[in-house]
Amino acid sequence: MSILDLIVADKRIEITQRKKLFPSSYWESSPLFERQSNSLVKSLSDSNSGIIAEHKRRSPSKQNINSSLSVTDVAGGYEKAGACGMSVLTDGKYFGGSLNDLNLARSVTSFPVLRKEFIIDEYQIIEAKAHGADAILLIAGILNRSEIFQLSNAAKGFGLEVLLEVHNLKELKKSVMPSLDIIGVNNRNLKTFEVSLNTSRVLIEEIPDDFVKISESGISEVTAIKDLRSQGYQGFLVGENFMKTDNPGEAAHKFIKQIES
Repeated sequence: MSILDLIVADKRIEITQRKKLFPSSYWESSPLFERQSNSLVKSLSDSNSGIIAEHKRRSPSKQNINSSLSVTDVAGGYEKAGACGMSVLTDGKYFGGSLNDLNLARSVTSFPVLRKEFIIDEYQIIEAKAHGADAILLIAGILNRSEIFQLSNAAKGFGLEVLLEVHNLKELKKSVMPSLDIIGVNNRNLKTFEVSLNTSRVLIEEIPDDFVKISESGISEVTAIKDLRSQGYQGFLVGENFMKTDNPGEAAHKFIKQIES
């Protein structure tokens, strides 16, 4: 069993437990549930850098990236730096995140916030909406086409945008549908955790122009951003490169300035 399989198996148990503690009706009464979402698509379209900055404490491949920083400080720093949005890891067991991180990020920012999670149930989309998310992540590697259709349409019904993440051509071909907004190519293989920017280079021509195209993971150099942008990518999800520093906001600011210059 791969680490991805383990994460999904644990996520099913977690969701069952959370539903017992907090039924969907509980989250639907949240003050944030009626909030008008901000568009990540528009923010990416208007941005000169295309940077979606991520908050991530740890990962299965790197046990600790940075667990000492305040989520509000990181979120505020990213927005001040000029990032066009923020990705917040909410998985607890493997990434050290929580829905509270999402809530805190929302409380101090106005730019689009993405809930980055292993979403396999509509319940998680309701949670995302209730905690101030503007967009959700769906991972093609853990969902079949019917599930992608169901979950993406549910998200649209709640006014959330959908980022669909793929790792190879097979995942891309099974996933393309009108209910998606953004297609992201993850350069990190979630089964082996090997990283190669060539994944983005190979798949770019296969992604229909109907969708905003972003490249994710393993991006640490401005030269890589410029190369990928020239090939057609409009956005770039960068996390570890910022989070491993003492001041992610300042690191993001310097990185974005280099891109824009």
